Amino acid sequence: MIGQIAASIRRERERSGVSMTELARRAGIAKSTLSQLESGAGNPSVETLWALGVALNVPFSRLVDPPRPTVKVLRAGEGPVTHSEQANYAATVLSSCPPNARRDIYRIEAQPGETRASDPHMPGTVEHVMIGSGRALVGPTEAPVELGPGDYISYPGDAPHVFRALAADTLAVIVMEHI
Repeated sequence: MIGQIAASIRRERERSGVSMTELARRAGIAKSTLSQLESGAGNPSVETLWALGVALNVPFSRLVDPPRPTVKVLRAGEGPVTHSEQANYAATVLSSCPPNARRDIYRIEAQPGETRASDPHMPGTVEHVMIGSGRALVGPTEAPVELGPGDYISYPGDAPHVFRALAADTLAVIVMEHI
């Protein structure tokens, strides 16, 4: 993960056209610290990454979440985790919000039985699902994935997709992202 963060910081700094010295000044960190981070030798805290994100005018998530394939599955305990130096706090990025995205969030309560088959939504829609309790089969109709508590999946919502509870009282959160 440190290598991904290093590459992201360097990529965003170069994209913005700012020098290491200027970025360090804007973020309020030592240039030597920034140099270590970009070389992959440092272990940045949440606070340092937030400061760099603000200085680069990019979301925190862009510094820790590498580009992903169209269908992304994160099992409980997976994903880029960044720890705080000020508190017992860890941030795990599940999905970066693209510019100008609109989102609807749904809490789902489901019981085993019939599969909820969804027709494609408007073009560009992406669905994000996280299971809170129970188990479910979720995702593209041709290749749904079995998920348990804490598991996460994202998939194209503009293609046929399904949600089928595999355990009683399955609870999930669905975020529909409309681009």
